[in-house]
Amino acid sequence: DTEPPRIQCPSVKEKTAEPNKLTARVFWDTPEGRDTADGILTDVILKGLPPGSHFPEGDHKIQYTVYDRAENKGTCKFLVKVRVRRCVKLNAPDNGYIKCSGDGNNYGATCEFSCVGGYELQGSPARVCQYNLGWSGVEPTCAPMNINANVRTAAALLDQFYEKRRLLIISTPTAANFFYRMQLGMLQPAQCGLDLRHVTVVELVGVFPAQIGRIGVKLLPPSLALQLRLLLRIPHHNFNIVVMDKHGMDKERYPFPATPAELFALIDNFPLRKEEMKLQAEIGQSCP
Repeated sequence: DTEPPRIQCPSVKEKTAEPNKLTARVFWDTPEGRDTADGILTDVILKGLPPGSHFPEGDHKIQYTVYDRAENKGTCKFLVKVRVRRCVKLNAPDNGYIKCSGDGNNYGATCEFSCVGGYELQGSPARVCQYNLGWSGVEPTCAPMNINANVRTAAALLDQFYEKRRLLIISTPTAANFFYRMQLGMLQPAQCGLDLRHVTVVELVGVFPAQIGRIGVKLLPPSLALQLRLLLRIPHHNFNIVVMDKHGMDKERYPFPATPAELFALIDNFPLRKEEMKLQAEIGQSCP
């Protein structure tokens, strides 16, 4: 017996990965060998992944080998081709972040967008890579946050910061207050750290009727400044600091000036801040 046994492999197996996956499960029937002499064969030997396996993207060579009793060898080969449908890669918007599932641009992958502190997202907050290799939604951009100081209530003013900014509210009975001047002096060189932590400083200065509020360069009407103090139960006649998180929760109060290091240590322990720090580290955003 000098003639090798015969074995027939399936033809090329092509498969497209399922949505949001980078692999495809491929099945086929194990080929059987046929001997030309007495019909007795050894086991079929497989080289490569077995049928039913999850194959990653690319071409995979599968080989089957059989031997007859005279140790003649018969082999056959075929390819398993796995393709991943891909959209064009998306980039983070200017002054923003991008976080994608899967491989970032494979069919079914979702990319979520967010903006750095002080910027608001315009466009789609999330986009999905579709089967037609186009992205769902509208390209997002990050526009500078516009604070409307002409609202009627303190609640409406605070709503503008919800899930966007943390607030550091500094209240003082007079602009000449020693604690107030000391606090502003400490915060001035720490502006980068405040921006990095998405903190907006709100100043409430004076006592009714001669009181005023300020957010950056925007002035708040006296009635709004008064409402803000009443809503947050901030004393009128003493220096006071209130730290609020992005959900409008009153997290800490100080009856005396707080150093930037104290404030940053407090804020860096807020739950949402952990995720922000991770994103900022990824894009290399930090303060000198």
